[in-house]
Amino acid sequence: MRILILGGTAEARALAQALAAHGEYEATVSLAGRTAEPLPQAVPVRSGGFGGADGLARYLRDADVDVLIDATHPFAAAISANAVQAAESANVKLLALRRPPWEKVSGDNWIEVESVEQAVTALGDTPKRVFLALGRNELQPFTAAPQHSYLVRSVDPVDPPLAVRDAVYIAARGPFSEEEDRDLLTRHEIEAIVAKNSGGTATYSKIAAARALGLPVVMLKRPALPDAASVATVEEVVAWLDHALTLSTARGV
Repeated sequence: MRILILGGTAEARALAQALAAHGEYEATVSLAGRTAEPLPQAVPVRSGGFGGADGLARYLRDADVDVLIDATHPFAAAISANAVQAAESANVKLLALRRPPWEKVSGDNWIEVESVEQAVTALGDTPKRVFLALGRNELQPFTAAPQHSYLVRSVDPVDPPLAVRDAVYIAARGPFSEEEDRDLLTRHEIEAIVAKNSGGTATYSKIAAARALGLPVVMLKRPALPDAASVATVEEVVAWLDHALTLSTARGV
C-alpha cells in the first residue's frame, strides 16, 4: 500500500517511524520545504509544494498513491483543503491526523483571537515585553506595534528581522520543558505571550509556564478545517490503515 504523508509535524514524523517497520506499507513524507534543516525521517522524503490541489492530485495519480494522510499543522488550512480536493479528484483514500486543541484550565488567562492582526490589537497600546511563539511567516503584523519589546523563538532565523525598536531572537527547536520556558520567560521579564492553539505536547510548556507565572496568553484560535475523516493519534492512523489493508486484501485488490 503506497502512502503519502503530508508532514511537518511531530505526529507525521512518528507516523513515518511506525510505518517504516511495516513491510506492507510504502510511505513517503512530503514537507513544504519551509524549514532549512528538517529533522530526519524514517521513510523517503519529498520537499516543496505541489502547485495547489491540481498538482497534488497529479502527483497522487503519477505516484500511484493508495492513501493520503494529512498530518500537517492544525493551522495549515489551505493545505488541508487542497488535500481534500486532490484526494477526491484522484480517487484516493484520505485520512486527517488532527491533534486536539489545548483546553483552557483553571489558572489560565487566555485572550482568544481569530487572527494575528487581532492579537496585535489585544496587546494594547501600553509597552510590554512580549514573547511571540509564532511561525516566522506570522510575525510581520507586529511591526504595527513597535512600542512593545519582542522575544521571538523560531526553528530558523527570522530574516529580515522585524522593523521594531527592540526584538531578541532565539533559534531553537522543541520540545521544551515547562521549567525551561519558565526560566526563559522570567529571564526576559516577559509580560504577555502570543501563541497559536497548536495542541499537542511538544510546545505546551509555554502555556503551562504562563499559567505558573500568572501571565496572559493571547491565543490564536484554529482556522476552520475542511470536512474529512479524521483521527487524533498516530496509533489510530495505523489501526485505520491496517483495517484498510485487510479489506483490500480480502477483496483481492
